[in-house]
Amino acid sequence: QVQLVESGGGLVQPGGSLRLSCAASASIFSIYIMGWYRQAPGKQRELVAVITRGGSTTYADSVKGRFTISRDNAKKMVYLQMNSLKPEDTAVYYCNQYLSLTGTDSNAYWGQGTQVTVSS
Repeated sequence: QVQLVESGGGLVQPGGSLRLSCAASASIFSIYIMGWYRQAPGKQRELVAVITRGGSTTYADSVKGRFTISRDNAKKMVYLQMNSLKPEDTAVYYCNQYLSLTGTDSNAYWGQGTQVTVSS
């Protein structure tokens, strides 16, 4: 079974930076799309950024120019560099990976979430 383990969340002041990491622990044939989503209290989960195996990226308008998503295919890891953080970035951040275990299947998996709090 695939486990996605996130790290890097925490408390940061407005204007600060954090870097989130997500590692997949399983024998995986290929990871097609990696992404980060977030859910603030009382709100629906929303897309933050995604990156394809080829490196194409998509960002939510609210984070463009401040967040950068990257991936290391060999290490099966995805990262989210978050700069110029704002209080409205406060949320639980979830890693998502759309992958194949055998080459004939494909499923999406979620991490357990990591809390990011932006506050002075």
